[in-house]
Order: sequence, then C-alpha cells, then structure tokens
Amino acid sequence: MLAGKRIVLGVTGGIAAYKAVEVCRRLVDAGAHVVPVMTAGAEHFIGRATLSALASEPVQTSLWNEVSPIPHTQLGQTADVIVVAPATARLLAAYAAGLSTDLLTNTLLATRAPVVVCPAMHTEMWEHPAVRANVATLRARGVHIVEPETGRLAGGDVGAGRLASPERIVAAVEAVLAEGDLHDLHVVISAGGTREPIDAVRVIANRSSGKQGYAIAAEAAARGAQVTLVSTVQLPVPVGVTVVAVETAAQMQSALAAVASTADVIVMAAAVADFRPVVAVEGKLKKEHGIPQIVLEPTPDILAGLGASKPAGQTLVGFAAETSDLLANAAGKLQRKHLDLIVANDVSAAGVGFQHDTNAVTLLTAAGMTTRVPLADKRAIAKVVLDTVVEIRGSIAPSQSAVPTS
Repeated sequence: MLAGKRIVLGVTGGIAAYKAVEVCRRLVDAGAHVVPVMTAGAEHFIGRATLSALASEPVQTSLWNEVSPIPHTQLGQTADVIVVAPATARLLAAYAAGLSTDLLTNTLLATRAPVVVCPAMHTEMWEHPAVRANVATLRARGVHIVEPETGRLAGGDVGAGRLASPERIVAAVEAVLAEGDLHDLHVVISAGGTREPIDAVRVIANRSSGKQGYAIAAEAAARGAQVTLVSTVQLPVPVGVTVVAVETAAQMQSALAAVASTADVIVMAAAVADFRPVVAVEGKLKKEHGIPQIVLEPTPDILAGLGASKPAGQTLVGFAAETSDLLANAAGKLQRKHLDLIVANDVSAAGVGFQHDTNAVTLLTAAGMTTRVPLADKRAIAKVVLDTVVEIRGSIAPSQSAVPTS
C-alpha cells in the first residue's frame, strides 16, 4: 500500500515529536519515500540529524534556506499524502485559519493531496473549545484526524491528548491511500427536517439541523462514492456532493424516488414530519380572526416505501430519534421497514442528536449485530455508520449488486 508513495511527514513542537522518528521508520520500512519537514519548535525536541538519517531525504525546515525557491509548492504538489505527527494546538489553529506561518503550514495550504493530522497535547488544551472547533473545521474540510489516545502525558499527568501510536498513524495513512471502500457506489443521503406549510409563513417542523446527514455525505464522498444529498437545510456542501433541495415530505419522497433505483446505498438521516395540514392556507393567518382549526393528515412513510421496493443488493439505512425505549423502538422500526441497518439515538440526552455537533448512537443490523458508539462528533459517527455499511455489503454476492434502471 505504501510502496513508492511520496509522503511528507510534518513534525511540530510538542513533546511527542520523538514518536515521529518511529513513524518515519515504519513508513520507510513499508517502502514509502518520506520527506520530513520540521518546524522550529520541533527542533527543541528532536534533532534534524536523527530524522534525516531515517527518512528518504534530509529534513527541510525553511521557506528560504532550501535549494528550491518555492519548496512548499514543490512539496505540496508532489506529495501523495501529508502526515503531521504530532500536530500541536498552534498547528491546528493556523491550518484551520489558513495562516501560512512556516514551511509546514505553507505546504499544507499548497497541496491537494490528502492530509492526515495527528493531534497531541495536554488534556486541558485538547478539550478547549477553540481546539475542538479547529479540529471540527479541519474534519469538515476532509482532513483525516487521528484522534489522540488517553494515557500518560508529559509531567506525569494521565488523560486524553497522548499522540496516537505509530501503528495507528501508519494504519491511518494506509487507509487514506487505499482506494476508497465506497468507490463506484452511488450513495443517496437525506438530511434535515421537513417543513409542512400551515400558511404562507408558518410550518410544522422539527428540530433536525441536518448536520449528521451532511457529515455522512462528506464521509461517503471522501471514501470515493458518488453522493446525492437530498436536503431541507442550507449548510456548506461537502466537496464532490450533489445536493437536491427540498422542503416538504412530499418533495423529499419525489426527489428520492428519482434516484433510488440507481442507488447502491440509501441513508435516510432526515427527520420527516409525521403529519401535515390537509390544506395550507393561502396568505397569512391573522390572530384577530381567531384560533384556526388545522386538520392534519399523515405524511408519506418514505422509509417504509423505500424498504418495500428495495432492489436486490441495495443497502437501506434508517435513523430512529427516540426519547425512551431506544433499542426496542429501533429494533421494531428496523424490522417493519425492511432495513439493513438502523442508527438509533436518544435525543433527550445531553449533547446528542438535534442541533448538536456531537451524537451518541447505537447501530442495529438486520443480521443481529449491535454496536454502541459513545458521544463523538458527527463526522466520527458518520465513519462508523459507513464502516458498518461496508461490512453489510461485504456479505452481498457480486451478482446481487443493485442494477441501475433506465
């Protein structure tokens, strides 16, 4: 996987810089051509001679002292992947803000290669809202984050923030360089809460922000899928994703029907309203006219319809936002609607579900597998969901794959 790949290894000024030596050695032993770039801070922890001796080229440190007049451009354009291990809070902030302060940050901004960032810092720093926001920003842009581990830190403290092991870092690089496990698949995702009009200005809606659906779309695109996102919300569109804008349940049903037959995977992350007014009033209802009598009717059960007409080989994923009896309700929905996977969350819990950047879920498959994922950012949740989809599809024979219809 790594043989012949050109890897820029960035090392920043944290105590965990010494582990970059082992990362470098492992990459070189796997056949990679490793080009080390050290920041000035990194030189306080390890010497250039050590990394230069183990890497494929001597360490580079400066925009001005190297042979190339524009070293950051050359490094960024020729890299197959850039790895930063360790990545300090300073590096995360500069990269998220687009600040080109040294050779490494210039290289990160001058590349279109995938980037793997491995944060390491003290627990208090790792948990600081500014650091978490910078990590979320980078992850949303498609940067691959190798989360730090919990363990012994500098000064004898124990907590989260310890640099991931060299084995994990190299495995992450291998995964990024591998052909995406969703390559050539058409993945359709719905996101957001539908809005059913009462009059010209009022609607029946729910609290869904669409963030989880967008996170799944971004993750699917990063893994090589052709992604169609049917959305009721306006969020930044992930790179490589096609968005179909809708508002009501009927519009979402129509948009999904247009693409469902060619989809290999459908993920219904949207929160579809269960009821809608039978008649939407033209214009705006006035308070002085008294309390309106609004008659409701059920909206179409989009997920059940998709399950009933699911072609052979298609993988159908549903969501269950619950406030009680989480597993029982989710298991019932999984069976009734002929799903392959359901993602259940208790939206009454702190930090979970609607409006939050984090989520905690339990995944149930039709084959009986249960996976609990503790509170994490929604891109991390998206990764676990799609990892499970890949596992499910691995049990499908090639002859059963979904066949597009004209």
